[in-house]
Amino acid sequence: MTTAEPPRRWISARVRILLWLLVVMTVALTAVAATTRSVLLRDVDHRIDRLLTQETGEFTNLAREGVDPHTGEKFTDPDPLLRLFLSRQYADPDEELLGLVGRPGTAPAKKEQSREPRIDHPLAEDPAALRAVFESPDATGTLHRDRGEVRWAKVEIEEGPNHPAAAFVVAFHPAGERARAGDVFTMLLAISGVALLLTTGIGWAVAGRILKPVRLVRTAAAQLTEQDLTRRIPVQGRDDIAALAETFNGMLDRLERAFAAQREFVDDAGHELRTPITIVRGHLELMGDEPGEREETVRIVTEELDRMSRIVEDLLLLAKAERPDFVTPEPVQLAELTADVFVKARALGERDWHLAETADAEADLDPQRITQAMVQLAQNAVQHTVPGQRVSIGSRLAAGRIELYVADSGPGVQPQDAAVIFERFRRGTARRGSRATGAGLGLAIVRAIAESHGGRVELRPTDGGGATFVLVQEPPEGAAQQ
Repeated sequence: MTTAEPPRRWISARVRILLWLLVVMTVALTAVAATTRSVLLRDVDHRIDRLLTQETGEFTNLAREGVDPHTGEKFTDPDPLLRLFLSRQYADPDEELLGLVGRPGTAPAKKEQSREPRIDHPLAEDPAALRAVFESPDATGTLHRDRGEVRWAKVEIEEGPNHPAAAFVVAFHPAGERARAGDVFTMLLAISGVALLLTTGIGWAVAGRILKPVRLVRTAAAQLTEQDLTRRIPVQGRDDIAALAETFNGMLDRLERAFAAQREFVDDAGHELRTPITIVRGHLELMGDEPGEREETVRIVTEELDRMSRIVEDLLLLAKAERPDFVTPEPVQLAELTADVFVKARALGERDWHLAETADAEADLDPQRITQAMVQLAQNAVQHTVPGQRVSIGSRLAAGRIELYVADSGPGVQPQDAAVIFERFRRGTARRGSRATGAGLGLAIVRAIAESHGGRVELRPTDGGGATFVLVQEPPEGAAQQ
């Protein structure tokens, strides 16, 4: 006992394309937002470093080169130096400028600052933090406080005979700058979310429009039957989808021709074989016991069977004409090919055979198929002429075209028959001679061979009366030379 196979989960190409697009967009937008945030934070750190360096440099320059405005001499006491410098400074919103005066190993006894701070939990109001900065052996550092991180730099003034140790401190609170970078990051994420929503809608519409021909191909393929191969996909644009639609339409054209050829083969075979089968059956049913009657019946049946065999072979040949390997072109000397056809045709009947002319050129042809077509035309000429009448065979180059022809001096072809004699089982409404036999497939085979070479067969009148059948091929540039 076999268990039923569970149905497959089907996800359309439209959904898969949209999902992949969303994944790529999400990764890209997230990477852009994260990179922007990282760049902004790095810029904050660089700006803080420049600010700390600038402030400490300005103080160091004043301490080394400046003079006390009250005495006109260089500063010997750090207190007036710090007061003068701080009075001339204006700190940024997240910045503190402090002057610390005290003794080494103790908390600062005095502190001055440029103005009242506009930040939460300033360093000036945190004695423990001030002590850590004052006592630190480093010129720069970072304090990680519960009340917020502080980046600082200081310039120490060593203790002298008349003054205690002091220091100028620049403190920066990066929380505000980093919060603004976080706000930009949040805004980018919001914009990315909106972009993803817009991308979803636009991607869904665009994917549907691009894949519409694919859906039409699938629908058309599902609706195709052997009886209806007429559906085609409308082709729009010049992209890969349009190329797919053109390829699919070309496949449908080939299928339609193949099925049409198959149906035509079956119809023609059934139509043409019905008569000889009826004749064979009728004669076998009426055959008597007399030896002469039996011999005559066997002769008639054999002839009909031979005719049936020829019809089947011709029909199979016409069916093969639809295949790409029906002809195998190769370089052929037209003069030699024409002479060979002439030699073979002379054995078809007692006629005034004449090799009219030969083209001194080379062409890419299938010599066996061309010979088959030319011999068929010669056989056709024999059937419509009487012994002694002229039949000419030749080849020539005319206006760059290759022409191989068979011309007879018979009664010619009636105008009303010229349009139908190349069709299958059509011998025309008025035959050219009483000896015309066959199923009417000879000229159809000739036309199939000519078209397989990319050419055509033409019917022209013969000077002085008769019919001339010409195989015409438009050769590629350089394929034939005179």
